[in-house]
Amino acid sequence: MLRRQARLRREYLYRKGLEEKQRAIHERKEKLKKAIDEGRRIPTEIRKETEQLRHSIQFDDEERLGLTTHEDDEYAWAGVEDPNVVITTSHNPSSSLKQFVKELRLVIPNSQRINRGQFVIGKLVEACNANGATDLIIVHEHRGVPDSLIVCHLPYGPTATFTIFNTVMRHDIPNIGTMSEAYPHLIFHNFKTKLGERVTNILKYLFPVPKEDSKRVITFANSEDYISFRHHVYKRDGKEIQLKEVGPRFELKLFKISLGTIDQKDVDVEWKLRPYLNTAKKKLALSHSETS
Repeated sequence: MLRRQARLRREYLYRKGLEEKQRAIHERKEKLKKAIDEGRRIPTEIRKETEQLRHSIQFDDEERLGLTTHEDDEYAWAGVEDPNVVITTSHNPSSSLKQFVKELRLVIPNSQRINRGQFVIGKLVEACNANGATDLIIVHEHRGVPDSLIVCHLPYGPTATFTIFNTVMRHDIPNIGTMSEAYPHLIFHNFKTKLGERVTNILKYLFPVPKEDSKRVITFANSEDYISFRHHVYKRDGKEIQLKEVGPRFELKLFKISLGTIDQKDVDVEWKLRPYLNTAKKKLALSHSETS
């Protein structure tokens, strides 16, 4: 199993390494096609390889015009198979962190909570891969308050790190509703940029595909790069819909996305929060802010 995982990892890294070369070829093809369609002169930088590009374009069908990226490998089975999520904590968790992780397990269907014990990160990822886990979630705390959530997609990554704010447990919400075990419908509000779409995929694929008659709704609402998490159930009363919050509730702020799993060193950082450089830009929502 370990040798197979190592081989698959090498193949993935090889395909990922070809991305820049394929992207450059794709851009030159697009320049040539645009010049031919508009009846303009072929750009100087691609004149020497015009015939080669023409020949290559002849074999491009409509279904293969788009570029494939490492993201296609990362989520190749998304929506085909239900995710298998493992949730754990940092070492020596407090009682409040244990309670938060228990509630998080109820939020994500088909997830399982494990005690961290003395597991180091490498052994934890190895055990998850050996048991067919698709994602590993690790929650950290500061003085009993959850302050960090790491989502690691397996077996290739990515790994997203979020800061947690304003956590409210289920028992602290008045008039709390009953927790449903149905697969939830997901609402993602105001994730308009490429980075927003990337974050949407990382969070969306933690959940299985719901049935149409599910009465459970989970909302991720972005406002100024703070992602509000809300969990509701609803029922119809004639023409009216009654909404009931079931908790927990909290806010997330993206800190970093790494290309690779959490146990790997020296991986490429796809995006990282730099607050002193990005103060004028809302990275997840504003369509004019370039994020990739």
